[in-house]
Amino acid sequence: MIDFRVEKRCTRTQARAGTLKIRDREIPTPVFMPVGTYAAVKTLSPPEIREVGAEIILSNAYHLHLRPGEKLIRSLGGIHRFTGWDRGYLTDSGGFQIFSLSPLREISAQGLRFRSHIDGSEHFLTPEDVVRIETEIGADIIMPLDIPTPMPSTHDEAEKACSTTIDWAARSKEAWVKRGDGTTLFGIVQGNVYPDLRERCAKAIQDIDFPGYAVGGLSVGEEKKTMYEVLGFTTSLLPADKPRYLMGVGAPCDILESVMHGVDMFDSVLPTRNARNATVFIPGGKLSLRNIMHREDSRPIQKGCLCYACRNFSRAYIRHLFKTREILAYRLATIHNLHYLIGFVAELRKAVREGKTEEFAGRFKDGML
Repeated sequence: MIDFRVEKRCTRTQARAGTLKIRDREIPTPVFMPVGTYAAVKTLSPPEIREVGAEIILSNAYHLHLRPGEKLIRSLGGIHRFTGWDRGYLTDSGGFQIFSLSPLREISAQGLRFRSHIDGSEHFLTPEDVVRIETEIGADIIMPLDIPTPMPSTHDEAEKACSTTIDWAARSKEAWVKRGDGTTLFGIVQGNVYPDLRERCAKAIQDIDFPGYAVGGLSVGEEKKTMYEVLGFTTSLLPADKPRYLMGVGAPCDILESVMHGVDMFDSVLPTRNARNATVFIPGGKLSLRNIMHREDSRPIQKGCLCYACRNFSRAYIRHLFKTREILAYRLATIHNLHYLIGFVAELRKAVREGKTEEFAGRFKDGML
């Protein structure tokens, strides 16, 4: 089980800083979790992930169930020993991934029937199955099977998905309690962009009672203004003494806005996916390393950055690596992006603790962070 405490609150926003304790390791919040979908953060080794400052990473139970399978992972000592990662581990249920393969799946009250995107084999997963899979994998924090809805969705579509999500949450909680294995199960609030559904779902999920709460179904195509409004409304409904996790959000501007709405945890493939496309974060925006302007550029990706890539290599060299498709290019860009984003969250956390959240937001908007 986890232990969470809020240690500092902003007096002018909903931002807060605290500590999430997992397996005797204290993780300061807000925290960003790099994504290792297949139990590996793409191109990086566990020591490199530790070096960029990560304290907890996320993997996907759906993908790990399909290969190599939860029984193999369990037989080899669980996800931490299997991967060599000795810090926090969170597994998503994979519901979003299953639903993104819409032609291959069928929903019923009992669960999800779908065909593997790998070999076409048919599978049926219930909420209880997903809890079993995640506990066998051995993650510290696990997420229940839920139903995210695309943007746009009608109120009726979102309401049906919301009702099923609530029912599955109750079944997941019951299955988790029966297993009693020391993992921590979060509840997920869905409801699309509809306030009445978000409120209904938030109340029902809290009535079931979870150690932490996630906000799902945002940053999937809606306008930023809408996303922030729905997020702010939803977090206002959640307990003040439990961690709040916004799923699938990783742009610096979104993290900043979300922290000011009271969010504690984030994950996203954005920094690693951008890196593989030669796009890196810098103060004030992003940089494309494939651009011809960097052909003879002796500067590091970001002046003053202490990541391995910036300490040792020029933009010109990394551009050359991308142009020749050298694997080192993807590794260096990934190291920089994760170092930047985890560092960004660390500086934001420090600002919250020092009562300087709005000052931090102003510096970010001025392109200084």
